[in-house]
Amino acid sequence: MSNFNRRQFIKTSSAIAAAGAVPFPMLNIRTAGAQANTVKVGILHSLTGTIAIAEKSVVDAEQLAIEEINKAGGVMGQKIEAVVEDGASDWPTFAEKARKLIEKDKVASVFGCYTSASRKAVLPVFEKSKGLLYYPTYYEGLEQSPNIMYTAQEASQSVIAAMEWLMKNKGKTFYMIGSDYIWPRTTIKIAKAVLAKGGGKLVGEDYYPLGHIEFSSVINKIKGAKPDVILNCVVGGSNVAFFKQLTAAGITGKNQTLLSLAVSEEEVSGIGADNTADTLTCMGYFQSLKNGANDKFVKAFKAKYGAGRVVGDTLECGYIGVYLWKMAAEKAKSFDVEKVVAASSNLEIDAPEGKVKFHASNHHLWKHARIGTFQADGQVNMIYESPLIEPNPFPKL
Repeated sequence: MSNFNRRQFIKTSSAIAAAGAVPFPMLNIRTAGAQANTVKVGILHSLTGTIAIAEKSVVDAEQLAIEEINKAGGVMGQKIEAVVEDGASDWPTFAEKARKLIEKDKVASVFGCYTSASRKAVLPVFEKSKGLLYYPTYYEGLEQSPNIMYTAQEASQSVIAAMEWLMKNKGKTFYMIGSDYIWPRTTIKIAKAVLAKGGGKLVGEDYYPLGHIEFSSVINKIKGAKPDVILNCVVGGSNVAFFKQLTAAGITGKNQTLLSLAVSEEEVSGIGADNTADTLTCMGYFQSLKNGANDKFVKAFKAKYGAGRVVGDTLECGYIGVYLWKMAAEKAKSFDVEKVVAASSNLEIDAPEGKVKFHASNHHLWKHARIGTFQADGQVNMIYESPLIEPNPFPKL
């Protein structure tokens, strides 16, 4: 339609409408640029495979945040459109899907990954293609990327605090067990350094592949070693088998101190609360925290997904990641990755976990370390809370 005909069409239609008649509906005429009333983001998590037990629900939390933001008017007046991809608990698949989201779908940001292996797989894709990832999982640290914003705690904000508390309150002999990939191995390496510095003793250390389900051998070794503390860095579906077999062998939270670094309320819903009762967990967030932002979050999540659903640390970190991106984009007045990242420096949010903020330069959040005991209903009774800990992804031990 020429500019003259367009003006004549609008003039004629307006005149007819003013006269009280509507001869036909107004056409929704857009220029190519007018499609900017929506902004695409990616959601990239394992919806299938062994990590899905821990990761699928993070998608629910991220989609809840998107829904809330859209209902409130979107981001700079633009509604968020989510493109969801399944990493399938397979690291090459994560890299492939990340490339698709950035290069084909042209997303403004991606909320995703869970394991450090998946994050390491996508990191070069994001850096090469200039994408932006919000990563919601507690991890080992030892990383800082210009294209990743880390919304969960790194090791110096979790395992160091946990080890110091355990040695002070529960004993100094440790048996450490983890899944066989980068997060458990690096986390346990840091834990051993803290243990040695504090005069403690390592009485056993074992690793098993992701998805491993036979723990009878290591349980016998634990029984023989009689540690004061079991430090558990097993991840994903393997925890179901590990905890059930511990219970069957007579090892429970009542007779053995066990602290997990990768088990939240959400994982307990798959493991079974009877198998985790009286064991410990260290996280930055618990569903049971009492504050207005958390009350709102928990209520909204249950209203959308069911009263029986629970939330945990990675869900909360995924949820606030979407809001932190929104806040940074609006502060920058742009969806440009470099501008959003720059606007994130010292950005503060009143989150369900409490007030936290991005570090001025290292892309991590200041965090609390919280230790709690799992109750019979799967919820956590918090017994320790640190002050806000400055993120230090490259600690000197």
